[in-house]
Amino acid sequence: MTKTFNINNIVRKSVVALKPYSSARDEYVSDGSTMIFLDANENPFENGVNRYPDPYQRSLKAVLAEQKGVSEGNMLLGNGSDEVLDLIYRAFCEPNQDNVITLPPTYGMYKVLAGINAVENREVLLTADFEPDVPAILEAVDENTKLIFICSPNNPTGNSFTKESIEKLLETFSGLVVIDEAYIDFSNQESWLNNLKQYPNLIVTQTLSKAYGLAGIRLGICYASEAIISILNKIKPPYNVNQLTQQKALQRVLNEDAVQQEVVQILEERSNLEQALQNLEFVEKLYPSDANFVLAKVDNADKRYQQLLDQHVVVRNRSTQPLCENTLRFTVGTPTENKVLIAILKQL
Repeated sequence: MTKTFNINNIVRKSVVALKPYSSARDEYVSDGSTMIFLDANENPFENGVNRYPDPYQRSLKAVLAEQKGVSEGNMLLGNGSDEVLDLIYRAFCEPNQDNVITLPPTYGMYKVLAGINAVENREVLLTADFEPDVPAILEAVDENTKLIFICSPNNPTGNSFTKESIEKLLETFSGLVVIDEAYIDFSNQESWLNNLKQYPNLIVTQTLSKAYGLAGIRLGICYASEAIISILNKIKPPYNVNQLTQQKALQRVLNEDAVQQEVVQILEERSNLEQALQNLEFVEKLYPSDANFVLAKVDNADKRYQQLLDQHVVVRNRSTQPLCENTLRFTVGTPTENKVLIAILKQL
């Protein structure tokens, strides 16, 4: 367990002093079934969305809490994971003073949000086998380092990081370790949600955009200690998750069997795609994947990308990322889409 972590030492002073906005729906707790709402200046004529949504998404949180084995007090929902990440920056990083550490190649939004919030982004490259370089990370830490961002399974490499590496950072770093588990549902690795009580400096983010197939509704989830969640709730917009998103998300998470069936099929299709890619002459290396995509090193990524685009297939050229020269990232599609992709690849 981290010995030196104290949440009061890293939260911004302006956030501590902040008196949060109190919306009309913050002032009572009720399911609303017997209420006459004359408090929020809404249009009173019912159309399904004429009322402001629950600012704390209680119905959705109750289901997620039961499924994930955590308390509702350990959860914050956001308008996509990007809002969740932005809130973390704004709660804990002093602009033009603090810094964060990211581990390229990784999800690019961490760096973008650092720039938006005027926070220095210190990049520590992964090792050649795409693992965190723990000694280099700790060497980059100073008294103003507030956050370390870890994407596991990682995007764009697809691999999960070793438990030992992450444990070392959690036990040594006195700031917050943010583990982005956007692809955890496709992995055999255990989620770090089970370690929230053990590590008070741990934040885990997940999303409904990948395995749950709800990228269009924008719903991200943050799991952390009640102390951290309380701080984030203090600065989040009052109605950050709209009513339609809450309704659609609730329907989907309640249908666990359908989600799991789709995950199983995606993993089967990933295996088929990996086998096909390994047999192509222009594929020089295939990286192990714990996600719903496969990263492949090819002879000429720009050329192969354009050839696929000419055949109306869009993949992702990741060659501009560190350690990813001449790589293409293939998202696993439907069986039909994958057959088309494989047939085209064989003709290149």
